Amino acid sequence: MYQRSVELAVGVFMLLGMGALVFLALQVSGLSMDSQKDSYKVYAQFDDLGGLSVRGRVSLAGVTIGKISAISLDRESYSALVEMDIYKEVDNLTTDSVASIQTAGLLGDKYVAISVGADEEFLADGDTIFDTQSALNLEKLIGAFASGQVDI
Repeated sequence: MYQRSVELAVGVFMLLGMGALVFLALQVSGLSMDSQKDSYKVYAQFDDLGGLSVRGRVSLAGVTIGKISAISLDRESYSALVEMDIYKEVDNLTTDSVASIQTAGLLGDKYVAISVGADEEFLADGDTIFDTQSALNLEKLIGAFASGQVDI
């Protein structure tokens, strides 16, 4: 009887361990239930992405309102074109909104933060945010400081 209960406990422990591994794999891969939400596409052009990646989050006031669905090079302006899927429930982004690339923490993931403007017109599917702020490039900043081009 004792051996049977030990085998049962080990089996339950193994199932919980496998369940935890599947959960972690889904979290790391970026798959979530949010990918099933209805969304519309908004674009933004940046001069420097600084490590921004696909499936990164898009936030407004610290709340996730979408995700980055694609990143490509605009061959006409030679800048990075970021395609964002914004959740349909967030339908009040104004046409003068500002998109900036931020870092979560000192060395954390990059994400797009949107600040809403005061215009009365709203962004629709396929619209572009023209007012953008690129990522702060630490290598360039340190290089400029080391060469004496930046004063404190």
